[in-house]
Parts: sequence; structure tokens; C-alpha cells
Amino acid sequence: MADVRIFTFLSLVFGFEASFLTLPVRSEPSCRIFADQRTANCQGLRLQRVPVEQLPSSLEVVDLSYNIIQVIRNMDFVGLPLLRVLCLQFNNISVIEDKAFQENLLLEDVNIFNNSLTVIPSKALAPLSRLKNLEMSNNLYSEATLDDVFLNFRKLKVLSMGGPVVGILKKGDLDVLQNVSLEKFAIKTGSSLDVYEPGYLKNIHTNNMWLDVAIDNRTYALPMILKDLANKTFVVLRFRNLFEFKYYTDKEDIFYGLNYINSQQLIFYRGKFNEELLRMALVNLQKSPIKILGLLFIDFARSQIFVNSEQASSVTNLVLERLDLSDISNPDILRFDWRFTWLNKINHLRIHNVNFNTVPCDAWEEMRGVEILDVSKNQLKDKSLFNQQCNYRETMPSLHTFNLSNNQLTSLSSFAALAGEFKHLQTIDISHNKLGSEGNNICSWKQNITTVIADHNTLVIDSFKCLPTTVLYLHLSYCNLDQLDMDYFRKAIGLKEVYLSGNKIKFIPSGWRSPNLKSLALDGNSFGLISMSSFKGMPNLERLKAGNNPYHCTCDLHTFIQETTVKGKVQITDWPENYKCYYPADLLNTMVSQYFPGHVACDIRLVIVISVVTTAAVVLAIMLLCYVFSIPWYAKATYQIIRAKYRAHKVGAGLAMDYTFHAFISYSHSDADWVRDKLLPCLENSRPPYRICIHERDFMPGKWIIDNIIENIENSQKVIFVLSRHFVNSEWCNYELYFAQQRAIGKTLRDVILVVKEPIDPKSLPSKYCKLKKMLNTKTYLEWPEQPKQQTFFWAQLRSVLGKPNLIKEHSVTEHRRASRLSRISVIELPLENQGSVDVQPNIDPDPGAEVNPQTTGETGDLPENKDLKIPWEQMA
Repeated sequence: MADVRIFTFLSLVFGFEASFLTLPVRSEPSCRIFADQRTANCQGLRLQRVPVEQLPSSLEVVDLSYNIIQVIRNMDFVGLPLLRVLCLQFNNISVIEDKAFQENLLLEDVNIFNNSLTVIPSKALAPLSRLKNLEMSNNLYSEATLDDVFLNFRKLKVLSMGGPVVGILKKGDLDVLQNVSLEKFAIKTGSSLDVYEPGYLKNIHTNNMWLDVAIDNRTYALPMILKDLANKTFVVLRFRNLFEFKYYTDKEDIFYGLNYINSQQLIFYRGKFNEELLRMALVNLQKSPIKILGLLFIDFARSQIFVNSEQASSVTNLVLERLDLSDISNPDILRFDWRFTWLNKINHLRIHNVNFNTVPCDAWEEMRGVEILDVSKNQLKDKSLFNQQCNYRETMPSLHTFNLSNNQLTSLSSFAALAGEFKHLQTIDISHNKLGSEGNNICSWKQNITTVIADHNTLVIDSFKCLPTTVLYLHLSYCNLDQLDMDYFRKAIGLKEVYLSGNKIKFIPSGWRSPNLKSLALDGNSFGLISMSSFKGMPNLERLKAGNNPYHCTCDLHTFIQETTVKGKVQITDWPENYKCYYPADLLNTMVSQYFPGHVACDIRLVIVISVVTTAAVVLAIMLLCYVFSIPWYAKATYQIIRAKYRAHKVGAGLAMDYTFHAFISYSHSDADWVRDKLLPCLENSRPPYRICIHERDFMPGKWIIDNIIENIENSQKVIFVLSRHFVNSEWCNYELYFAQQRAIGKTLRDVILVVKEPIDPKSLPSKYCKLKKMLNTKTYLEWPEQPKQQTFFWAQLRSVLGKPNLIKEHSVTEHRRASRLSRISVIELPLENQGSVDVQPNIDPDPGAEVNPQTTGETGDLPENKDLKIPWEQMA
């Protein structure tokens, strides 16, 4: 058991030990190879060597900068015969082997800046006859001498060399370059420079001369350098860290050689300057052809020995096209000799990031020659800029461009009061301030203001009242605007370019009128609807930027995109990557370019055509249905019944159950002779007689026919219909039949008596006679016999159905008797389908009190039928 425990303990110990010994090996970071297989980016991967295995042979550009490579070996770039650009700056390279670039004969650009080389790698560079750019400064060279290898670099344009430990610059070190015309030459030394031999720079021919030479301990070197550069022509002469660690305190004028320097631009970059050194430079610049002076990032200080003698300034004739004072921590440089006279002949004055917060009154007076004034990125406020105690009249008469961006201005009206004094001012840049935080009144501007750059402020709609209306270019991006003042745009009719990006504009006003506008930026706002109608007041619009808005993907948006991108009426500069749907929810984040709503949904003309055609089809279908089922006829008839009943109710008629007539006879005009000669005599000449209503005799003159029909049917106990083929074709008979049916609603049809004068096939009846068809199929009717012998029974049947002609007021009793009598009468029914008509002799149980006289010869008056009073068939359908 003990052996097992010991074995387990040893296993655990050695197991842990094994785990410590088998740590995972860290993999080497991979370079980024571009899709075209021509460029490799290996920057900043902390590589200790060149990753040969990762680099395909097709590479033309390799960036190995910002790593920790120490040695470039002969085999590192053998597999890259097409290599043209090699970046090795900011490594720790101390050795480049002699045959490192032997297979890279196409190399044109080599950058080994800021490494640890102690000698210039001439042998390694020797095969590169195509070399154009060679950056090899800021290494640990002890001298700056070029050997004969550089005679082979005939195409060389850019060369930088030297380093912080270069202690001597000897004459003849650069003679191999005397036949090479460079674009840029840069030499770096440190404050450790011990010797500068005259003639070191004499044979250099370049457009841009950059001298990073510190002369803290060898101030005599500057006059010799300037002498070597005399009578040469440069575009830029740049001194960096001229005095790196201490200020110049001697009285000797070390800048006297500037008189002979022919350069367009002179730049002092970094280094320490005091008033005396600056005065020396400016006094000599007054006599030189240099037109541009830049004092950048210099450390300026007041001289302890400089005294304001109240005498005239020694710098009064400094004529410069441009003076650039940038990133200087001490604003006292503006009046280094206690005056501003050195600024009075400056054409373009740039005072950038100098931290001054006030402009003395005399400064405005001295800047009378300034045409472009740039005081951006300072600490200027409204009151320090526009001092009520200063007289600005006739100051800066030549100023046409004023840049006040990145200051602390809050009042647009206060700035307008100052700018209004500059009569030739055209362009103002007041961006990146705090404008709008104070009230803005209506401002007065000169009529020549054409450009206003006021982005990155906090403007409100009232701020438009204080903007000049003569502008052609207006930049109000990122100003927190949520709406626009259309009154301003109606006045500013000359606008050609308007930039309103990054605001909170919720809609594009429909009344926007800018007839001359060519370019408009509305991207990054809050509106979701856009259409061509939004820009109908901008007939000359050519370019539009409107992406990054919460678009509603609708037909208007689709039509707008089609009109602009497809037909090219307006060029959308940020299409399509910045256009996404925000609404509806199912299309959220969908690219507008992928939104296709359909041709029918978005073509209003097609929608109108389809709607009109569909509506017409529906109307025609309804009209056809109405014709087939006679719906208008029934509707109008119902309306007439209701109206007649309403009028009868108003006059108190129809309230009692007494009837005026025993029967109302409905017949066709063609059957009138039979009614007058046969039917009426039989009924009206009986004893006692029946009171019969016929239209020819009993209709009230002057009343509507419909009213007469309804009133007489309602005042009759029974309604007799004389059915024939002519009856079916009579419009008035249709009315009378319909009204009789309407009266029978809620009752039985026992008050309706059908007399078939001649055989009728129910199948041949029109569809609107569906009720009559049903009655003929279900209700007993009387059929007029042609044989005289059978007519006697017909009259007996008819009188039996009508009942005794008692007093009308006893109608309820006679009706009951008549109904019971009818139940015992056998009548002829319409034969069933495919059966002929059969005359059946009725079995009559006549009323003992009734008198039968079928052969009466009495005739009623032959009243003409009113054939002119007819209702159209369509109204009865």
C-alpha cells in the first residue's frame, strides 16, 4: 500500500513538472497581405526578424516599420524580385548585410530612418541603381560622408542622412552628389556638433533644404552654413532645433547671411528664441528675397537684457507674403519689441494656437496691409476681440478673409459689429466656437460677404437673422439646428453651396427656394421623408449629400432614388453606402439600394388607371345586377309606398279599417274591353252590387299616379289581377302587383285574386315576376273559360271569392265567412311542368243569399287609359 502511495506522489510531482516544461510556443504574428498580392503590411507586430515565409514573391510594397528587427540578412528579400518599396523605419536595425538587396534591383524607395546603424550601408545599397528615395537619418552614424557608391544613384530625389551623434561635417563629404538634382536633402546632427567645415553644403542642389543642426555650442557654424547656401535657389529652407537647449545671449548678428539666401520660404521649427535672436532674424529678412516666414513650435522668451526704449521699432519694413506663427506657447511673440509694427506689411498673417486672448487697439491699426488674417485656435472672446473703446473705422482696409475658428466666441451679433467695419471682407470662418449661446439680433453686414463657414456651433433658428444674405457659400454643419428659416433662404438668392450636415433637421421644408443652389449637404440629420418635390425650388441643384438619415422606405423615397441615381438629374455623392431604411420595422437597416417596392405600388398613374378601371367594372357589374334583378324598380316602388303612407298618415287617412271598395281591378289596357264589357257588369249589377275600383274611372285627378294606386289598393278589400300576356308587359300593372304584394306583407295573400284571362307559361315570365311565378305555382286562381257554358261557373266562383257585397264596415265578419267559404271551393290550378292546361268544373256551394247573373249586359263607362303617365322600365326593375 505504501508503494502505491509513493508512486502516486511521484506521478503528481513529475506530472506538474512536465506541465511546466511544456509551455505553448507563442506563434509569430501574421502580416496582412492585400488581395492583389502586391502589398504586405507587417507594421507594429513586434517582429524580431523578417517573416520570409509569409511574403509571396509577387509583392511590390513591404512595410516592416515599428518592429524590433535587429539584422537584415542576405536571404530576407531574395524571394521578392518585384519589390519596389521597403519600409524599415523605427526598428532597432544595427546591421544590414552586404548582399541583402542583391536580388531587389527594382527597389526605388528604401526607408531605414530611426534605427541603430553606425555606418551607412553603402555595399548593401550598391545594386539599387533605380533608387529615388533614401531615408537613412536619425541613426548612430559618427560622420556623414557618402562614398562613391552614391555616384550610381542618378535618379535619386530624396535623401536624408545623419544622426544625433554626428560630430563633424567635413568639406567634400557630399561631393558625390554634385551632379544630382534633389527635391529634398536633410542632414541631422546633434548639439554635440564640434566641427563644421565651410563648403560642406556647397555642392548640394536641392529644392528643399532641411537642416536639423543644433549650434548651441558652435554658434559660429550658422554664418558658415548660410555662406554655403548663398546664391542658391530653394523653395524651402528649414532649420530645426537651431538652439536646442539654451537661448542665444551673444550680441553678434549670426543671421547676417540671410541677405543672400534666395528661398521662397524660411522655417524655424522648434528651438529656443528670445527677443534679441528674433530681432536679428527679422532685421536681416527685411533685406532678403524671402517671402514666407514660419515660426513653428518655437520656445519664445523675453530677453533679460532687452529694454523697451520707446523708440521706433527696428523692424518696420518686413515685407512678407505670409507670416506663420503656429503652436507657440508664449503670446508675447506678437509684440516681441513691444510694438506690432513688424506686422504692417504682411499679406497673409496666420497666428495659430498662440494662446493669446486679447487684441490691443494698436494691433488693428498696424495690420493695415493684411489681406488674410487667421487667428484660429486661440483664446479669443467677444469682448477681447471687439473692444468698444477701440476705433475700428478705416482699419484693415485690405482684409478679405478672416478666420476666427476654434476660439471662444458666443455672440454672432458682436462679431458682425466688428466685421462690419472691414469694407472688403468676403470670407469669414467662425467655426468651432460657441456661437448661438447668446441672443442674436438682426445684424448689419457689408454687401460683399460671399462665404460664411460657421460649422460646429450651437445655433438656433433665430441665428439666421444675423447671417449675411449675400453669401454664395454657407457652411452650418454640426450646429444643432432642428429647423431652417425659409425667410432667410428666400433673401439669400445667390446661394450656390449649402452644407447642413450633422444637425437635427426633422423635415425638408416644402417652401425652400434657392434658384441658384448647385450643391447641398443634408447628411446626418433626423428627417425620414425625401422626394423630388422637396427640391422643386432648386432647379439648378447638381450635387446632393443626404445619407445617414432615418429613412422611411416608401414609394416617394424609391421614386426619388430612381430620379436621381438612374436618370441622373441630381448626383448623390454618398450613394449608396450611407442610405439605410429606418421604417417600417421589418425593413430596419435594409440598404435603400436593395428596396424595391414594385412598379404597381409606386406608379401613381398606373394606380389611377387600375382604380378607374376597377371602379368602372364594379359599377357596370352593379348596374347589370340591378337590371337583371330589377333592384331600382323595387327600391323606387318601396320608396313611393313609404312616402304615400307617410302623407296618408299626416292627413289622418288610413287610420280606420273601413274600406271604400270591395275590389280593385288591375288589368292591362289591352284587356280593358273585357273588363268593361264582362267583368264590371257582372259585379256592379249584382244585387246587392259590388263597389269596384278601376283606374280609368276612380283615380283622383291631380294626384300622383303612384299615390292613386297605393291609396285605392289600400282602400279595397280585394285586389283582382286580370292576367294575360299584355299584363306582363304593362309597367303600371307591375306597380299594382308589387303594391298589392307589399300590402300583403305580414298577412296571407288571400286578398289577392288572380284571374287568368288567357293561358300564361310561368317559365316565360321575366325574373322580376318571381312572386307572380310563386303565386301561380302555389295559389289557386280563376281561369276565364272560352265556352259560354262554363262562364256561369266562373262568375259564381268569382263572387264566392269576393264574398257578399255587405256593408263595408262589416268587413271582418264577411271576410271570415268568405274565407271559410273559399276553403270549400275547388278551383283550377296551374298544371305542373310538361302538363297541359285542364279545365276542371268547379264544385260550387253558392251562398243562398247571393244572386248569380253572369249574362249581364250592363257596361261601365269606357274611360280612356292614361297611357302618357308611364314609369320607365328601369325604375320598375
